[in-house]
Amino acid sequence: MVIVSSDSHIYVNLNFYGTEFFNKGFWWLMTIQQNLTEIKNKIKLSIEEAGSCAGRGQLIAVSKTRSVEEISQALETGHRLFGENRVQEAATKWPDLKLQFPDIDLHLIGPLQSNKAAEAVALFDVIETIDRPKIALAIAKEMKTQKKELKLFVQVNVGEEPQKAGIAPAELEAFLKLCREEYDLTISGLMCIPPVDEEPSPYFVLLKHLARDNNVSHVSMGMSSDFETALQLGADYIRVGTAIFGQRIT
Repeated sequence: MVIVSSDSHIYVNLNFYGTEFFNKGFWWLMTIQQNLTEIKNKIKLSIEEAGSCAGRGQLIAVSKTRSVEEISQALETGHRLFGENRVQEAATKWPDLKLQFPDIDLHLIGPLQSNKAAEAVALFDVIETIDRPKIALAIAKEMKTQKKELKLFVQVNVGEEPQKAGIAPAELEAFLKLCREEYDLTISGLMCIPPVDEEPSPYFVLLKHLARDNNVSHVSMGMSSDFETALQLGADYIRVGTAIFGQRIT
């Protein structure tokens, strides 16, 4: 017996997987692998279309609220670049997975509190959300204590929204100077989240210009709804969750 998903993407052979697999709702996990393949094909096409304007186009699979079983489906395809929003949640999933897959590259893409700095430095390989001096200093101290070097990104509030974290564009140069000269941090990139329901292109262009003007190598921009636009405007990293794992169940 073969089942076809509602989006006509996945065919499930119950003779192979067994009815228990289907009845428990596990069959849909197979779509994760196909979604990854489709997104990577779109990434390749977007980079080709962008030509010399293209960035690296690395795909961060955002696994916030996702189970180890779901993450494992992505790992089985060979994908190793993931992003988590919360330190506490990530600590319940990733230590064991990183033992099994030592080449995992784990990014923190959500807000960080200074009292979580030690745990974040121990678990993550990249922190993309440096957004104030207190956090920068806490991370600097922890990297020295743990003798571990992470890649660090500064989050920029490109829309200057009061409810959103990040350094204002006008304050970025001074903040980068503080990080580099006072805290001895190497800032590898900038990250942004454009305002919701606005055309993201001007904000992506702004972030790219800020990176160029401040001698920052990489930009992380673009999510499930706009990653192709971000890629064409030079994104080095895109952060995609829903388009890989489906809608979150809250």
